[in-house]
Amino acid sequence: MSSALMTVLYDGGCPMCSREILHYQKIAGDRPIRWLDVTLQATDMKPYGLTVEEALRSFHVVPPEGPMKAGASAFVTLWSELPYYHWLAKVILATGTLPWLEAIYVRFAKWHFKRRCASGTCGLPPSGEGS
Repeated sequence: MSSALMTVLYDGGCPMCSREILHYQKIAGDRPIRWLDVTLQATDMKPYGLTVEEALRSFHVVPPEGPMKAGASAFVTLWSELPYYHWLAKVILATGTLPWLEAIYVRFAKWHFKRRCASGTCGLPPSGEGS
């Protein structure tokens, strides 16, 4: 595990997402991870090169050593730092299944964003729904 800070950008307004992040926070212990809820009004996404809408469309992780990861790759990056999940990250990377998982995640994320934001419940105006 790296001693530098990893940043996790997540949708704190999504009940499912919040439960999952709470689980990760509990098992992370004192690992150097910053958990950033992108739905908070004070959250500025500019340092990450994202708009709030882009941050809500996909799960993002900024590892200390490299570029931002999004989607399934972001989950694998986070899992590699967590107890109980680091083995799963290794299996996914070793078996070459990440592209397959990414394809599934992209479909899910698009559906989830549309469902959550179409009515404006994600904090974006309904016109911000996009395609």
